[in-house]
Amino acid sequence: MAHHPEQGWSLLCNGVLLFEDTGELLPDGQVIAPHRPLGTARVTAAA
Repeated sequence: MAHHPEQGWSLLCNGVLLFEDTGELLPDGQVIAPHRPLGTARVTAAA
């Protein structure tokens, strides 16, 4: 596994490139689009 957070990607031991935006590039060239949660809630701390 190779991890390059400064470039926004990681190479997993199975050959999958995992991108910081949650997208993936599989060894066979197939692309998995970024998948983000739809209803994200913001958490704020009270002072």
